[in-house]
Amino acid sequence: MKTTITNTIKGKFLQFVFLLLAGSCVPNRNIVYFSDLKETASYTEEIKNKVTPRIQPDDLLSITVSSLNPESNILFNNGVLQSAGSGGITGTTGRVSDGYLVDKDGAINFPVLGSVILGGLTKEEATEKMVSEIKKTVKNPIVNIRFLNFRITVVGEVNRPSTLTIPSESINIIEALGLAGDLTVYGKRENILIIRESGGKRTAARLDLTSKNILNSQYFYLQQNDVVYVEPVKAKSIQTGNAVVYLPIITTVISLISLLSVIIIRR
Repeated sequence: MKTTITNTIKGKFLQFVFLLLAGSCVPNRNIVYFSDLKETASYTEEIKNKVTPRIQPDDLLSITVSSLNPESNILFNNGVLQSAGSGGITGTTGRVSDGYLVDKDGAINFPVLGSVILGGLTKEEATEKMVSEIKKTVKNPIVNIRFLNFRITVVGEVNRPSTLTIPSESINIIEALGLAGDLTVYGKRENILIIRESGGKRTAARLDLTSKNILNSQYFYLQQNDVVYVEPVKAKSIQTGNAVVYLPIITTVISLISLLSVIIIRR
């Protein structure tokens, strides 16, 4: 009888050890970026996939106008008095504008001019359009346009998930992941998801960071409001669930060990 109980305990214990070893086994993964680029080879290629951001609905634009006429500057800058040679604000009346929100039709409501459609234009094209409109009222105006909400969101298996505001208005996927603290060891480098909204449509694409082909992808350079999601590898799900899966087993083993100790003492 004692031999049977002892053998049963040994069997349960071996089963427990086997499960622990199975859960800790993680297959080898390629975690090297651009691993198909040979170390001894140089790589040169013309950049053809860089996209210039275009103004979209819900974009927030900073638009400043400067000229030699201080009174006109006040009108066009919502109370900001700025002269062409001053290099900055020389005085203010009223509030400083927080930016111009592009509506669903791609238009902004600009002082004096009223509704101006900028949607679908690049920053340079929008600047030219604003200059052509303003110079009907002011001689030789200087217009500066900047995105105030050019931002992207990086979530998932990165060290610092966050929404990032990009002052340069240009960023690629590698730079974005760098700002988010890079991928964790559990990040799935072969399947990075990019979610993009543009022209009233939502698209999704997946990038493989281990391949140099990512450099030519139209999604390598991110656009405003892109979402980057880093999926976890299956190994994390297994390891995260181990504590819950094995808790009853651990309790059983502890009980069996206690029982075994009693039997050994009685012998």
